[in-house]
Amino acid sequence: MHRRIAPRPHQFRYGAFWLLIDLDELPALCRSLRLFSHNRPNLFSLRDTDHGDGTAVPLRLQVEGQLRAAGVDLAGGRIGLLCMPRTLGYSFNPLSVYFCHHRDGTLTALIYQVHNTLGERHSYVIPVNPKPGAVHQECRKQFYVSPFMEMALKYEFRVTVPKERVSVGIRARSSHGAVLNAVLVGERRALTDAAILRLCLTMPAITIKVIAAIHWEALRLWLKGLRYRRKPAAHVTTGLIVPTSSKTVD
Repeated sequence: MHRRIAPRPHQFRYGAFWLLIDLDELPALCRSLRLFSHNRPNLFSLRDTDHGDGTAVPLRLQVEGQLRAAGVDLAGGRIGLLCMPRTLGYSFNPLSVYFCHHRDGTLTALIYQVHNTLGERHSYVIPVNPKPGAVHQECRKQFYVSPFMEMALKYEFRVTVPKERVSVGIRARSSHGAVLNAVLVGERRALTDAAILRLCLTMPAITIKVIAAIHWEALRLWLKGLRYRRKPAAHVTTGLIVPTSSKTVD
């Protein structure tokens, strides 16, 4: 669900699905599933080049490098990636979230990777205070995403660690107040060939649907009187951002 509050009210809600993949389990998943592959064509697939910095460097190595730059050491702990799979050969992820756990199982950091429709991507790397409850974090916006939103914004995140359910909430704020609320809520389902086939029948070509919906909602915003904001000349398209704050709230 996306709800714009200013300068014009606008709201939409879509059904979709994401995969939650333990990066260390990718080889085993590929052996056990016929309709899912890693770095190879299939009905569903996960390609390293669709994520991270776009290179073929294994995602785990990339994530560990980003975490080291932010002063975080997982000591070999688990990394879960919440993302949309490449479907029927097409990939687009408005937002991917990496859940980075220490070897003792504690959630240590979250990485929010944002993609825009210009083919650019950016990662916000935010350490987590190891306490129970939903994780609340914030950082300054550094990446041009929607042409209808200014750059001088702050993001506020509220995330629940995936168990039987997962939720990721994002609020964008300007100096005048809230501008946009976006929420993803999902329930866990087992990843099986039968589940993949069922999703392809009920939500076919999900990544194409997402990119089409982005342009459709952009047209609706334009018809409501919103106009494009140019991408800043000094726009950052790669790198990581360390947060202004991070806390965990019961």
